[in-house]
Amino acid sequence: MQSIVRRNAALPFFQGEKWLVYTGLLGFLLAGICAIWVMLYGGPVAPHGDISKAFSFNAALGIFLLSTAAILPFSGLGTKRKVFIRWSYIALALFSYVAETMQNFRGMNPRFVKDGTPFDVAIGSIFTVVALLFILYYVFIAIAFFRKQAHSLQPKLVLGIRYAMIAVMLSFAAGIWISIEGIIGKHGSMMWLHGLGFHALQVVPFVAWLSEQKRHVPAARRFIHLTGIAYLLGLVAIGWQTYLGRAVLEMSVFPILAACCFLIAFIPVVLLLSKKEIRHTSVIQN
Repeated sequence: MQSIVRRNAALPFFQGEKWLVYTGLLGFLLAGICAIWVMLYGGPVAPHGDISKAFSFNAALGIFLLSTAAILPFSGLGTKRKVFIRWSYIALALFSYVAETMQNFRGMNPRFVKDGTPFDVAIGSIFTVVALLFILYYVFIAIAFFRKQAHSLQPKLVLGIRYAMIAVMLSFAAGIWISIEGIIGKHGSMMWLHGLGFHALQVVPFVAWLSEQKRHVPAARRFIHLTGIAYLLGLVAIGWQTYLGRAVLEMSVFPILAACCFLIAFIPVVLLLSKKEIRHTSVIQN
């Protein structure tokens, strides 16, 4: 009886992740400062800096941390492991914020250093290690969501998160490709795959959350599968277009296929939102 109550209890998002949330919000604050600078003085900073890149990086990392803080309570990880993940990510994120923002204001690319001082080279080298640790720790989180313990907490929500974890792994793979190869052919950039893959952390769990809030939705799990599979197929189409060395925004088969897949992924959102009945649940706790 207790296991049934535990499985059906609505766990709040962000539970126990106050400091990870604050760290994510810090990214938006820094992004806002960079945006104001760009509007006043422009983005480029000689010789190799670009404040607009610091803006996009800080905002993206902020979204990533907030998304991670939202789903971490459903991972089934023990308290000590979540504490380790939480404070590791906070430390890694704080370094990343400082390095990305400071180096671009100093006119240096924080990751790909050209004509830099030993300090710049050191920052770039540490940044590489930090990026690898981000990936390593997220693999650890992803594995937790594929275990039975996580699934027993919130079956529908964890199902959606599992699809998101696969997409995140594709994003990390694209990020590694960017670091090694850069542009593929004349126009192929893995940046599209890298960015859109992370947004699966918002899209697929949102469909799963809607299916939890709506009562009497017999096709709820099918909706989650539809969104997850369609989103992953869209990412694969973008990845293949990029692998061919072609621009993602050109009018050809794979970009059109990707657009269709992403549109299909949002069909369950429309169908679920069209239902009037929503249960009100707690969203955040310390």
